Amino acid sequence: MDKQGKSRENLLDAAEKLFMRKGYGSTTLRDISSALGVSHASLYYHFPGGKDALFEAVTERNVMRHGEGLARAMAEGGEHLHGRLIGAATWLLSQPPMDLIRMAESDMPALPEAVAIRLMELIYRNILHPITVVFESARAAGEVGADTDTGLVAGAFFGLVESLHATPGMFVKRTKIDMATELIKIVLRGIHYKEGDRSEEH
Repeated sequence: MDKQGKSRENLLDAAEKLFMRKGYGSTTLRDISSALGVSHASLYYHFPGGKDALFEAVTERNVMRHGEGLARAMAEGGEHLHGRLIGAATWLLSQPPMDLIRMAESDMPALPEAVAIRLMELIYRNILHPITVVFESARAAGEVGADTDTGLVAGAFFGLVESLHATPGMFVKRTKIDMATELIKIVLRGIHYKEGDRSEEH
């Protein structure tokens, strides 16, 4: 990679940390230039479109990296759903969290509509859809019920695993992957809730 390419990557690295931590609206170009120790002119040299263009490039790079790692981890998990989900959880927990709720409710509405739509489609195609396909394959193989709503379960699985990033370690004695493994068991087996077993409350 030449010097110009390295400078661009350094810029993207710094911007990604700020955008992922603070969100699009709360991150300024001054924050990014200060983190890198460069001028505004340097930022605009690489991204003439300003903050919108920089956020778009950061998010696209992040999503593509996540998607590639997630696909590889699920494939390495073996033929069955349980192993593939363990692979997915292991990958997701090894990476900085992707706050899709904040992105959908705060970041995307602040962007030009066409950019927001493209990024959300990219997230779905590279992260949520591959997990859905894993559940669809399991349904076709008879590993889960024929009436399983694969899209719903895939989204819920992603959200459950990502939520473990926010679990305060000082109050939890188990590792995050141990907790993810337990959540996967719950997703696959259910919690065996039986309303009739509850005594009537007065």
